[in-house]
Amino acid sequence: MPDFAEPLARLITEFKRLPGIGQKSAQRIAFHVLRASRDDAQHLSQAILDVKDKLGLCEICNNISDGQQCQFCRDPARDQHTICVVEEPHNIVGVESTRQFNGLYHVLHGTLSPLRGIGPEQLKIKSLVDRIAHGSVEEIIVATNPNAEGEATAVYLSKLLKPIGMKVTRIGMGIPVGSDLEYADEVTMWKAIEGRREI
Repeated sequence: MPDFAEPLARLITEFKRLPGIGQKSAQRIAFHVLRASRDDAQHLSQAILDVKDKLGLCEICNNISDGQQCQFCRDPARDQHTICVVEEPHNIVGVESTRQFNGLYHVLHGTLSPLRGIGPEQLKIKSLVDRIAHGSVEEIIVATNPNAEGEATAVYLSKLLKPIGMKVTRIGMGIPVGSDLEYADEVTMWKAIEGRREI
């Protein structure tokens, strides 16, 4: 790495730690920040701190929220009978972009992965079962990624929830196997939800 003044080198190093940012991109962003006004830099740093200080998890669905409940759980117009289960909060964006789903969400914060030591206890599965027990839920749509961990999680949820009388469906495979919901376009995501099947 070329010799940069220590504060600039430190900023480049921090940007490189972000996903998808390599050395050249980190340098471009750091030089952009250097050229920006002090106010712009302060707005950026405050936005980063606000994300850490002012956001938490929804007490109902575990989505990212700026209050006790997220925007979806607060919305009385959402269908209370259907819950779409996703791995991470950013997966909700893909489902919402279709404008075809009007139910609620449940975020697991991961998938089952015995090789990495992640079992049901490490995921937000118990709170899903509690929601079903205390609500009027009729269908669970499992929208985990179509990879080995996502499929294992879907099968586990199906075996857990079907015996208690829950209809459990899986999104259709409009999403390529091995890919991530985060990168699915609107039409593909819509077809995946439309083509869901019972598991």
